Amino acid sequence: MRILVVNPGSTSFKYRLFSLDGEQVRLVARGGSERVTDYGAAIDRALGELAEGGHVRGAADLDGVGFKAVFGGDLSGCVLADENVEQALRATADLAPAHNPPYADALRVFRERHPGVPRVAVFETAFYQWVPDHARRYAVPDAWYRAGIRRHGFHGASHKFVAERSAELLGREDVAAVARRLYLDGPRRLSGAPLRIISCHLGGSSSVTAIRDGVAIGTSMGLSPQSGLPQSNRVGDLDSAAFPCAMRRLGLTMEQAENQLIRESGLLGLSGVNNDLRDIKSAADRGDARARLAIDVFVHSLRHWIGAFWFELGGCDALIFTAGIGENNPWLREAACAGLSDLGLRLDLEANAGAPPGTNLAASDSRIRVVVIPANEELVVARETARFLAARRSVA
Repeated sequence: MRILVVNPGSTSFKYRLFSLDGEQVRLVARGGSERVTDYGAAIDRALGELAEGGHVRGAADLDGVGFKAVFGGDLSGCVLADENVEQALRATADLAPAHNPPYADALRVFRERHPGVPRVAVFETAFYQWVPDHARRYAVPDAWYRAGIRRHGFHGASHKFVAERSAELLGREDVAAVARRLYLDGPRRLSGAPLRIISCHLGGSSSVTAIRDGVAIGTSMGLSPQSGLPQSNRVGDLDSAAFPCAMRRLGLTMEQAENQLIRESGLLGLSGVNNDLRDIKSAADRGDARARLAIDVFVHSLRHWIGAFWFELGGCDALIFTAGIGENNPWLREAACAGLSDLGLRLDLEANAGAPPGTNLAASDSRIRVVVIPANEELVVARETARFLAARRSVA
């Protein structure tokens, strides 16, 4: 089965073509465009590149197109990406303004270019379908909840890959099997001690997720991708009174206040440098106090969520770091793990500084493992798209 996975960003378009035979997956081709203003042109360029490479000469060479859709409100899971999905993405763009419009545009273009090729949306919120109600609800009037004001969770494809891969690395094939088939079969009870994973997706946007036996039970992100840890230029968690207070005291309109929280806050707003942690760390190392503050706030929030989920899980078997910041910054992992020896976690500083991904970075006497797992969201989307299409064919 050949699955094309596309990832339209606010100004970019990236794609990967996978060949799947059961659980065996091979990356066939990859590419993309930057500074995109016309998604139709970007998609046509990508299809042209695939044709020139002899990979996809027409619709007959594609079994499906998978989309890592971000947010559709009550619409979630792994679903056929028809016009209803396009409408749902546009209707909820107020909560994912940087993500939903490009995805809706890309869905429309593929529908027009190759109407006979199935399109599948794997929603970022899908991994959180089984989070218990007490971890999803805000203490708001019931009418607000019915209007969709609840904790949805994001980065689901990344955390799902962590759930699968961490179980494999820890020798729990039973858990890995549950995680792999989760969207088709749902969670199931397993015998023996539960596998408790805390997954830290740290990148341009960041989140922490608690995973028990391959299933998410809680997440740091809430109603929108603007919540949880401080993001690169989005605020993260904020007291609800801050919004109207800032509007009154600074004379801001709602649109101005919202724009500042979405585009001028987070690590950018704290540091005054920019929104790239590499530049912020360099400035902090030179003695820039605001840059140091931005790092300290980020680490504090990260440790807050790790601690909260450690208690919620009743312990931790492995602390996982993934995505660009989590994978490439030993100093950040060291800061996150500092002072946890009484809880059974001791980091091996030498391993943390140079061991390859998949290696246990904890000391030999540590009860908790620390592992870097490179993010592979596209692989998850390809597998889920293939499973979804195979399941549809089996009942057709």
